[in-house]
Amino acid sequence: MSSWPRERALLSQNFLRDPHVIADLLNRFDLGSDSTVYEIGPGEGLITRQLAQRFRKVVAIEKDAWLACLLQRTFRDYPNVTVVAGDFLRHPLPRSPYKVFANIPFNITSAIVTRLTAEEQSVDEAYLTMQREAARMYLGNPGESLRSILLKPWFELEIAHRFRRSDFVPSPRVDVVMLRLRKRGPPLVHAADRQLFRDFVVYMFTHWQPNHITPLNDIFTRQQRRFMERELGFDLDVKPTSISLEEWLALFDQLQQVGDAHIRRWLAGSEKRLLQQQRAIQKIHRTRTVERKM
Repeated sequence: MSSWPRERALLSQNFLRDPHVIADLLNRFDLGSDSTVYEIGPGEGLITRQLAQRFRKVVAIEKDAWLACLLQRTFRDYPNVTVVAGDFLRHPLPRSPYKVFANIPFNITSAIVTRLTAEEQSVDEAYLTMQREAARMYLGNPGESLRSILLKPWFELEIAHRFRRSDFVPSPRVDVVMLRLRKRGPPLVHAADRQLFRDFVVYMFTHWQPNHITPLNDIFTRQQRRFMERELGFDLDVKPTSISLEEWLALFDQLQQVGDAHIRRWLAGSEKRLLQQQRAIQKIHRTRTVERKM
């Protein structure tokens, strides 16, 4: 293998080295041979070759122009493989059902998961390699996180495989797993309420502070809070990470019963503002990384 993996390591991408490991994984997971499967960051195409042998349509998106050119030459005789030279985070995703099987760069795990799941026309099923700690955050283990609560009403999540560090080149300094996300049918939140639920959860997580008044006080009246504490058994003073998915859904049901247009306007745009803040932080980080390399 050429020297490019050392450069990719700077981008937190560690590549699977053994095609037998990939084959074993694909044999275990039933993605359906008639599926359209996307791969993110295929590198030299070790996974791509396995996907091409199993699925009706494969779309491999590679950001590195040199590698994309290499892949296009390698798979030019595969009519079911399309190699795209571009950034997955900016590439338009299909409106028709699709799945993902990919060994993704660790440093953009959150951005990739958000891109795959945040829109209503989201991925049907995804198998993504990531750091074990990131996977635990999405699973809500040991406590629920903002990302886990934004995923779970629409997706079932599980760790599908635990890798050895020696499975990768270069060998990572962290434990790596494959997280499986499968779309629920039907979801736990109605499609018409999707954005309101997401704004509600984001508002709660981003406004809660220790030793301060709970953000629920901004949303519910004292009488409503007393009802939830007395009749529903909610402890409204706990931090958001201590609220279970079932309790989040029950709180959201109470929010809908209130039916206050002012509250809906209050919450509207919470997720959008958070994403804008995150993109701004990522832009600063990328700029500083480039400056350090100069």
